[in-house]
Order: sequence, then C-alpha cells, then structure tokens
Amino acid sequence: MADLGDAKAALHHYLQAIRDDLIWKLDGLSEREARLPRTATGNNLLGVIKHCLNVEAGYFGPTFGREFPTPEELVPMQAFEEDPQADWYAQEDETKDGLIDLYRRVGVFADQTIEQLPLDAPGQVSWWRPGGQAVTLHRIIIHVTCDLARHAGHADLMREQHDGSIGWQRENTNIPHEYDWPAYVTKLTKIAHRFG
Repeated sequence: MADLGDAKAALHHYLQAIRDDLIWKLDGLSEREARLPRTATGNNLLGVIKHCLNVEAGYFGPTFGREFPTPEELVPMQAFEEDPQADWYAQEDETKDGLIDLYRRVGVFADQTIEQLPLDAPGQVSWWRPGGQAVTLHRIIIHVTCDLARHAGHADLMREQHDGSIGWQRENTNIPHEYDWPAYVTKLTKIAHRFG
C-alpha cells in the first residue's frame, strides 16, 4: 500500500481503488449483460467503464499537454456533437475485455502524469467554461476521483439490480454477511408507508 502520509500517494491510492472497483463490477458478465441498459436513461455497466476511461484520458492527458499514445481508441471530442452520449456505451466493434484492457492502459497513462508532475503543476481544461479552465494536478486528481466514485455508485446499483451482487470492494464488501435482506426491505417499506 502507498504511504498515505504523502498527499499525492493518498490521492492516487483512492483513485486506483475506484478504478479497480469499477472493473470488478463487470466480473462474470457476458457481453450482453455488460451492455444491457439498466436505467431509463440507458446506463449500463460497460458504458460506465468507457465513460470513465475517456474522462481519465482527457483530464490526465490534454489538460497537462500530454496525449494518449493511441488516441484513435478514445472517443474524439467532435463525436459529442453528433451524439452527446458517445462515451456512454460500447460500439458493436468494442468488447468488454477490450474496453477493460483500454481502461487499464489509460490508468497507466494517467499514473504517469500523476507520478511525473508535482501536485501544484498547472493545467488547462479546454472544455470547461472560459475563466475556469486553469487547474492544478491536485485539483484534477480530486475532480476525477469524485467523478469516478459517483459512477462506481451507479455501477454498484446496476450490478445489484442485475444479479444481486453487492459490495464496496472485492476484498472488503462492507456488507453484513448472512443478513436477511428481504426482512430488511420489508421493515424499511413499512416505515416508509407510515409517511404515505
């Protein structure tokens, strides 16, 4: 484990943990199951991975004057003009394993930015509104970690809806073992109905 007394190491540790958790949520799923929309707005587990890898490639790349080695594998900015959801679903020629591999490679690329630059390194987020584009590496690590954590929560719920798989992390589910979930849901439902 990283020395969590070091600010950069601590930030990086939590970012990596969220990456691992996002990938874990796809364990054991078929291509169809990973792609299947789980919400009324089409959210799906593989789409979350694709979105998050594009987020990291952008924030830890062009923001700091770097380009991912194979930019053709990423969703180009102009694609959003045609489809604002372009990075939220896998195309037919993209696979679950391929996108997971790409996410891991993007993670290595992002880690190089984090390792090579000091936390106060300046950057520019070109797609943010004018006047608010100047950032530091410190701010971007926090911004990306918060963004990914939110999507990890989406992935948690989508996976639970799919097959009942729950848990915070592979090594630490943070869930009571052998708990009577149906009784718990019944209890909460009764409480809610008292307000209805």
